[in-house]
Amino acid sequence: MSVITQWPQDQMCLSFREREEAVAAVEKAFASTLESLKVDIGLVDMFEAIYVPLGAWLTCRKRQSDGPLVIGINGAQGAGKSTLFNLLEVILTEGFDLKVVGFSIDDLYKTFEKRVQLSEEVHPLLKTRGVPGTHDVDLGIEILNSLKSSTEESITKIPVFDKSTDDRCPASVWQEWIGPADVIVFEGWCVGALPQEPEQLVEAINDLERDEDPDGAWRDYVNTQLSGIYQEMFSMIEVLIMLKVPSMDSVFEWRSLQEKKLAERVKYIYDTQQPTEHLRIMNEEQIKRFIQHYERLTQQMLEEMPDRADVTLFLNDNHKISDIQINNPLASCG
Repeated sequence: MSVITQWPQDQMCLSFREREEAVAAVEKAFASTLESLKVDIGLVDMFEAIYVPLGAWLTCRKRQSDGPLVIGINGAQGAGKSTLFNLLEVILTEGFDLKVVGFSIDDLYKTFEKRVQLSEEVHPLLKTRGVPGTHDVDLGIEILNSLKSSTEESITKIPVFDKSTDDRCPASVWQEWIGPADVIVFEGWCVGALPQEPEQLVEAINDLERDEDPDGAWRDYVNTQLSGIYQEMFSMIEVLIMLKVPSMDSVFEWRSLQEKKLAERVKYIYDTQQPTEHLRIMNEEQIKRFIQHYERLTQQMLEEMPDRADVTLFLNDNHKISDIQINNPLASCG
């Protein structure tokens, strides 16, 4: 695992000693994982070159804000949003002594039953999770507000969505965050997305839209939802980080890899003789169709978001960070 690029020198925040101590703390926290997974030691170089400097930069942003810092992570399917959150959680917690809580927009998906109802009342394509209109945005705003105003006695319940069953888990297994947070991370494929202009919706961009949304009713509904309450939720984000994938081809390749991992999980469950009939695993054709639901907004975000996100991490075809762009640099990084 080689380092192709480094965090910009003019945005190196905190002192060299603070960053070095953070690297040591993070390396210690990951030691058992690195050993058990036989991970290339180059990951430690990545901590030093990119991830800890990013953590230091975010720590400075936190020190300059009142209350918890809300960070949004945007990235197409398979980009590595969950991995980035996991890294930042350890770095900010172990390296910079911050309390970090995070959740995904995926956990806000409406239940399968509610999406079936949407598909019958509005458009059949809304049965498929993913696009704006298939999330419980009111719940997302409620969670963010609860975390932002939390006290020592506060308990915030965060839903959990099981993609293998395509449904929300029972409330009894939802996550619970107790007490205040310093940093709130909100990640998801369309986090921070902007709506399109009406004229952009006229022409279908793939087979799904041409065959199953010929009059544009579905994409108009999605865009209307994105224009409204989603913008209210996204406006709560103070720092937006984008993981920019190289192309839609990469989205398919990396999303397919995710599905293979899910299939391995199902095989494990099957091998332990637990029922698997309820689990939903997609084949290649189903994955292609699934991704076409996301294609319109993904293409737009790939074009316009890098120039407005606070931090853009450019990924190459090998899934490595090849460049870093900061659009809102800190005037003071001390």
